Amino acid sequence: MIERILPGTVASAETTAEDEPIELFPEEAAHIRQSVPRRQGEFRAVRACARQALAALGHQAVPLLPGERGAPRWPDQVVGSMTHCLGYRAAALAPAAEVLTVGIDAEPNQPLPDGVLEAVARSEELPRLAALTGAHPGLCADRLLFSAKESVYKAWFPLTRLMLDFSEATLTFEPDGTFAARLLVPGPLVAGRRLPGFEGRWLAEDGLVVTAITVLHS
Repeated sequence: MIERILPGTVASAETTAEDEPIELFPEEAAHIRQSVPRRQGEFRAVRACARQALAALGHQAVPLLPGERGAPRWPDQVVGSMTHCLGYRAAALAPAAEVLTVGIDAEPNQPLPDGVLEAVARSEELPRLAALTGAHPGLCADRLLFSAKESVYKAWFPLTRLMLDFSEATLTFEPDGTFAARLLVPGPLVAGRRLPGFEGRWLAEDGLVVTAITVLHS
């Protein structure tokens, strides 16, 4: 599913399993030793996906531990992103020489809990969501917005090492499965220029919404 909204330069893998029987590296096992079984299962499953994507890029498996603010620490010369929600785990990785950053997210295609949309959405985004729902009956556009903003953050953070509030980007969705995020704060400085925002793609299928951002080197 996720590969359909990623370019060919990005290697991806996904699973609907709640757990995967992989042997963790000692550092990984130590990291989740005190976690509840469900958390341990999603940790293994998403890392199984990451190992598959690493192998597709010609890299051996290595320990994949959370780093600053929980962002995964990838091997040198690799950029990537991981996501997990109930019933779905995925990873997307790419050569750093070709791709600047990647951000992916998956969410259940269900309405956000009460109060969450108010914390996530800017006022100008609300009519855009209503229009998108009209074009795609059955799509929980509020959940799509949440997912896309998560992908924005995952693409943003490796370039800045800074937090990005939900209110600091305004998103526009198109019925064709694309979206644009305009940053309302200074964008990441890349090769002497600031990125004004990100372009992404979205897909709703099999009870999920998935979003992805890939920024290639210009």
